[in-house]
Amino acid sequence: MPAHDLFPLAGLEAVADAQHELVAVALRPHPTMDAYDTALALCGYPGSGALAPLDRIVTLADPLRVRPEHLPLLPPSNTVFRIPVDALEDAATRKHCAALAGQGYRLQADGTAGFAQIESGISGLARDMSAVLPQLPPEWALLTMNGPHWAYGIADVEHHAVCRAAGFHWFSGDPARWRGPAAGDGTSRKRLLALLALLAEDADSRELEAVLKQDPALSYHLLKVVNSAAFGLATPVHHFGQAINVLGRRQLQRWLQLLLYARPQPDGPQDPLLPQAAQRASQMEALCRLQGGGRERQDLAFVTGVFALLDVLLGMPMADIVAALRLDMDVVAALLERSGPLGELLALVEQPVPDPARVAAAGLTHEQFWQGQLQGWQWAIQVGRNLR
Repeated sequence: MPAHDLFPLAGLEAVADAQHELVAVALRPHPTMDAYDTALALCGYPGSGALAPLDRIVTLADPLRVRPEHLPLLPPSNTVFRIPVDALEDAATRKHCAALAGQGYRLQADGTAGFAQIESGISGLARDMSAVLPQLPPEWALLTMNGPHWAYGIADVEHHAVCRAAGFHWFSGDPARWRGPAAGDGTSRKRLLALLALLAEDADSRELEAVLKQDPALSYHLLKVVNSAAFGLATPVHHFGQAINVLGRRQLQRWLQLLLYARPQPDGPQDPLLPQAAQRASQMEALCRLQGGGRERQDLAFVTGVFALLDVLLGMPMADIVAALRLDMDVVAALLERSGPLGELLALVEQPVPDPARVAAAGLTHEQFWQGQLQGWQWAIQVGRNLR
């Protein structure tokens, strides 16, 4: 890694709708890096089109910095500008914002609602809900704007419900804190652990099928994935033997690991942990490959990422979950202690904003970290589409 890595370093915050489906990502640059310069560099990076199905939220501390030559990198079709309300006190800034709105950009005002936002072309509000729920905007502010309105920093399930009832459309924060209590009874948890154990032991497909048949919701989602447009099958798949042939053992195992998070009823909302599990698993795999890890090592990295949220999903201590599975010891150390190479990589991808020192310690450049993030989000988007 070069002594001075000038490539911008940033994290991506998942933003979901009321059904917990991904709708946007918010760019979170490292504090030492300029937010707008980072956005321009990363949005123009080859491969960043993988994020195109989602809106991108870009923070504008100074909207006057947006110049005509920048706009091709920030198309209005999927760019949302978040603007601190203090910036709207300046008349020139308000005029510039109104011009951006006239070009089709959606602008969110972050702060207390005011009439200055109306003449600025603001279409939505953003609010920080971390720690203590702040005073919500007056009803008129939400009703007179098209949105989307974004509540970020959701602290718990109560905050989520209050913001949803107030009229917010988009939500972000730590889904482990606002998804509510773990669902399922003891029998369901034992069945999940039995399935995970069989997967870890590379069990015969008939053994997997026997467990899957006991879990209608999981069975439904697996067949839905195989029959999705992503595979383009001419003839629908109706049983697990066919599914295994279509996916292959490696892909089947990966989808089953992710489908553990698709536990709600088929017509119910998605579990908010699913996008996070998918994104982390695929990012872990990509970063492991960039470190020089072979296919088997990449598989272990993927498993580490997808299993890291099982304690939240099942409402059980991670030690009890690991005890029921036959996992590689490197994976065990990573899940229990965040130790060893896989544990250090997991701790890195769990950071909301990546630490340059940890990126360097992992033997990665800032650009490689961004490449890994892109692969992770591309996979999360695909998973979300296939499980709708």
